[in-house]
Amino acid sequence: MNPIVVVHGGGAGPISKDRKERMHQGIVRAATVGYGILREGGSAVDAVEGAVVALEDDPEFNAGCGSVLNTDGEVEMDASIMDGKDLSVGAVSAVRCIANPIKLARLVMEKTPHCFLTDQGAAQFAAAMGVPEIPGEKLVTEKNKKRLEKEKHEKGAQKTDCEKLLKMSISQDFGRIRMLKWSSQKKNEKGSKNLQRSRLLAFSNTGSNKNINFKDC
Repeated sequence: MNPIVVVHGGGAGPISKDRKERMHQGIVRAATVGYGILREGGSAVDAVEGAVVALEDDPEFNAGCGSVLNTDGEVEMDASIMDGKDLSVGAVSAVRCIANPIKLARLVMEKTPHCFLTDQGAAQFAAAMGVPEIPGEKLVTEKNKKRLEKEKHEKGAQKTDCEKLLKMSISQDFGRIRMLKWSSQKKNEKGSKNLQRSRLLAFSNTGSNKNINFKDC
């Protein structure tokens, strides 16, 4: 049976014509790496890891050194791998300063009883496994710097528009409340007491608000 390797390079958003060709070449390289591993007798897991490493090392893809940036201008990456033979799985998230997170995900699958490690836990595990770190700036590309600047500018404009709409909405709401109060004063005392017992409440709760481009993940 001839081995088959299928590689998907992402591309959820619009891709320019020149970049489309570079991405096509990158996908071919990744598939070729995986196929070569299978032809040489390597396992399917070896082939998948090899193909993904090729994508992570290519700045055209949203992985490894091509990852989009979070709002702090840093690279945080996710990766996962699964073996269909026994359904074992390994995954990591919020990984920094590691060139190939897919290798770390595989170590989680093969070397731990866990299936998912994140942030500091993933970093400590990587250190324990001897996974080398690289400076975070080496994963940042000029293309993604410009993209982040553009997104921040656009979001800033959107925020201004939203604030204007919110102020208008609040003004209109309080206008309605004043009309309601004036109308209720025309009613009997019982109605007034009922209105006084009514409350206008607003509540918000959040655990975290860090606009991370997910990797986009």
